[in-house]
Amino acid sequence: MNKLILADNQAIYRAGTAKILAMEDDFRIIAQCAEADRLYPALDTFRGAILVFASALKLDPQALIPRVLAAGSRSIVIAENGEPVQPWFNTGVHGAAHRNVTGPALIECVRHVGQGDRSVRAAGMEAPGVDDDSVGSRVRDRLTPKELKIVALIVQGCKNKEIAIRLNTTEQVIKNYLRSIYDKTGVSDRLELALFTIHHRILAEAAQAVGDQIMQGM
Repeated sequence: MNKLILADNQAIYRAGTAKILAMEDDFRIIAQCAEADRLYPALDTFRGAILVFASALKLDPQALIPRVLAAGSRSIVIAENGEPVQPWFNTGVHGAAHRNVTGPALIECVRHVGQGDRSVRAAGMEAPGVDDDSVGSRVRDRLTPKELKIVALIVQGCKNKEIAIRLNTTEQVIKNYLRSIYDKTGVSDRLELALFTIHHRILAEAAQAVGDQIMQGM
């Protein structure tokens, strides 16, 4: 049994990762952390685990990796898309994946690290798929400007009420837009929508740009 600690400051991505990994019979998620203050106590408490952590947490590897090794644990970094991972391997991290990693690729990476392998790169990191970019581009072009704003806010973890306030409309209108967005993206709920967006680079970049505009206008 692989015991897993998930550490990520992006709640929607952390929830999606947990949903993917928890479906495997040989994985057990024993702790989830949104910040470093909770991560280190979890490492000390749950020894012999696999830590899956986001580089976005800005953890000091010189402090983190010795704590991981002292607990008899191993580590996998979830790097931002396009971020080099070799520096993380140089510090002693055992595995690496990018934000847009597919579920099967992440599962395979975790299994290899659990088996004791080192410098494990999740499948697809070396050559991002052309199909992913074309899908992201196609969906981006199908979404209206208002729909793209809603997608951007969902990726940021906003609920319908908060989205309605930011876009100066009602929750019912947001729900109506979401039905259209789900049809265009082929997903069934907001968690799947957030993960779909993260996993398609062009769509993710468009949502990030729109999200930044919304935040600047507040």
